[in-house]
Amino acid sequence: MPKKTELKKLFSQKEYTPMTFKEICRYFGIIEDNQKELLKEQLNELINIGYIFKDDNGRYQLSKGNLFVGTIEFTRSGNLTFVTTEDGQEIAVPIEKTNLAMHKDKVQVQIIGKWYELPEGRVVKILERGIKKFVGVFETRGQFAYIIPDDPKLPFEFKVPIEDINGAKPGMKVVAEITKYPSIKRGPEAKVVEVLGKVEDPATDFPTVVVKHDLPVQFPDDVMEEVSKLPDKVSEKDLEGRWDFRNEVIVTIDGLDAKDFDDAVHVKKLPNGNYLLGVHIADVSHYVKPNTALDREAFNRATSIYLADRVIPMLPFKLSNGLCSLVQGEDRLVMSLLMEIDKKGEVVDYKVGNGVIRSYRRLVYDDVNAFLEGRPEGDKLKDLAEHIYLMKELKDILRENRRRRGAILDIEGDEVKIILDEKGHAIDIVPRKRGESEVIIEEFMIKANETVAEIFHNADIPFIYRIHEQPDFDTLFQLKNYLSAIGINMKLPQQIHPKILQELLEKTKDHPLRSSIQRLLVRSMKRAIYSPSNIGHFGLASEAYTHFTSPIRRYPDLIVHRLLKKYLETGGSISKKEMKNIEKYLEKASIHCSKRERVADEAEWDYEALKKIDYISKHIGEVYKVVVTSVAKFGLFVEIPDKYISGLIHISTLDDYYFYDEQKSILTGKHSGKIYRIGDVLYAKVVKADKVRMEIDFVEASSEDSALMEETEQIVKEYGVSIKAKSKEKSSKKALNKSKSYEQTVQKRKKSSKESKTGMKDKKQK
Repeated sequence: MPKKTELKKLFSQKEYTPMTFKEICRYFGIIEDNQKELLKEQLNELINIGYIFKDDNGRYQLSKGNLFVGTIEFTRSGNLTFVTTEDGQEIAVPIEKTNLAMHKDKVQVQIIGKWYELPEGRVVKILERGIKKFVGVFETRGQFAYIIPDDPKLPFEFKVPIEDINGAKPGMKVVAEITKYPSIKRGPEAKVVEVLGKVEDPATDFPTVVVKHDLPVQFPDDVMEEVSKLPDKVSEKDLEGRWDFRNEVIVTIDGLDAKDFDDAVHVKKLPNGNYLLGVHIADVSHYVKPNTALDREAFNRATSIYLADRVIPMLPFKLSNGLCSLVQGEDRLVMSLLMEIDKKGEVVDYKVGNGVIRSYRRLVYDDVNAFLEGRPEGDKLKDLAEHIYLMKELKDILRENRRRRGAILDIEGDEVKIILDEKGHAIDIVPRKRGESEVIIEEFMIKANETVAEIFHNADIPFIYRIHEQPDFDTLFQLKNYLSAIGINMKLPQQIHPKILQELLEKTKDHPLRSSIQRLLVRSMKRAIYSPSNIGHFGLASEAYTHFTSPIRRYPDLIVHRLLKKYLETGGSISKKEMKNIEKYLEKASIHCSKRERVADEAEWDYEALKKIDYISKHIGEVYKVVVTSVAKFGLFVEIPDKYISGLIHISTLDDYYFYDEQKSILTGKHSGKIYRIGDVLYAKVVKADKVRMEIDFVEASSEDSALMEETEQIVKEYGVSIKAKSKEKSSKKALNKSKSYEQTVQKRKKSSKESKTGMKDKKQK
């Protein structure tokens, strides 16, 4: 029986030709079954440590440093997967080379070539299964039962043995546990562990997202036990050695429904004409100590998750909404950053340290905006007029400073507020508009984050930065082509600076497709992540940036607070050994926090998508004005602009045979010559809303429906009536009761349409 060293010697020989298991047995003269089992174990050990791998033909090969371990992620299309290694490297893996791996599995992958700019690989071994449970729809076919996963990244139907149905009925949404994973000989199997209810029931939305993204909802008992021992209020002892700002007019400004207040601000005009900006951030690190159960749970979660009607917090309620939250009129411990800012928006001096505040007033974005716009709703803030006007004055200076250096400023997010009824159904979707107050807080927080990041960058001390790489030239070239398709020219030099993109935004400020242009621009840029290496932040045009301002809801901010305290305690004098330990920890923390942020984003997107589908499902058959946001060979992706609801007009529903031009990103009709391109405004009817696949289907509205919709919009403008048309026979009933003239106009239009139809019919008969 060969030893492991002998096996290694065999595989490392220059003349070694890859052998099968039987050939290796013959090579070493192994005949006995027990010896074969021992040999197999040794070979598997060498595979697990990455020394060798087993190829598609069952032959054992030396890895030669060509094997990597990472997590595989499938795309929605199912044609390609990506393996992200533990150090953040991405490897593209074609679907046919996944070797039965599933979404989120931990795999060993071998590099076999290149896929565009990325290495291409093949999965050689599944090390650990990533998904244990999933949400899907229970279905039966004849005598067999199946669960079809909601997530298109799980492209399997899971068979359910009769004893594992657990009361599920066809069409029900269920939580399933995988009992058998797919193999060459058989398909996967699962058992029903929980019946959630009917697919259309909004009560199933939350558990669907929780199970799909494996979100932690309840806090473990040991965490809650630690939290119960924390004080309910700030004690006198806690105030020792802290700057006292309790007599300052310090305010929080947040949304109306906010519950956790991380940041408070105050602004003063100094005798020399400069400004003093104080940014006070909740001192979470005072209560959440390293290596406690509370800290471990906060690290694992890494971020709070904000859904339409609830929050999955990073910290328990007692901290997030109580002891750490900067509520009005209560003493709260903070980390205070005081910045002296000149008239050009540059920080000329700063101080940072431990403080205590008592928030003077809890301000709401809408109220501050109303005050600054001179609306009556803002009158309640007249006693703070001087402070609010000074904040706006400083905001304008800081924003102009960032504009000069080329930061991308004018991207309006496609955020919406989803209005739910008591059962959780979406009854309206309202775009969130940013006013002056939101921009004030944004500018103050950006300046605070930059100032803290520069402290550590200049001191050359290990730190966690928020970095944003510049976009790839090829990606921006695609953006240039998209813009060209809607008649906008974009200069694209080899050396990309954010100023170019900001100029594009300014150039298209009044363009009717502004929101679509912004979305295309955002998609062309890379994702911001956390990193111990500072390469700057492209979008903000910042040389150094971090996240310091939200430790209640983001773990990286808590890390920054701890590093700041260590810096203040040691004066920046940290031993080499400790520096190495910090660097090692930050490497791990950066990767983990970036991953958790991605999971949180995807969970929030999915929950919002479910609510949007719930909303639009009540409007099947209605006609909407939509914008073409993307053109593919299989159809048009369109969006209802004021709702940010997206869907597909499939090419098979169009009125001609259409050719797809990939270069120009257009569809051209074979007989009609009609062209569809990005930015086209159409009228489309909603025909399907699928909550399982999270897909919405439209068809282009008929010419009659489109004409009626256009006329209806003219009437709406004239009479100020809110209306959506279902068809030429079903105009909105709300409007009929609001204006006699309106009713007469619509009836006239209907009569004209009917006469036209009758005339056409008579003509055909003749």
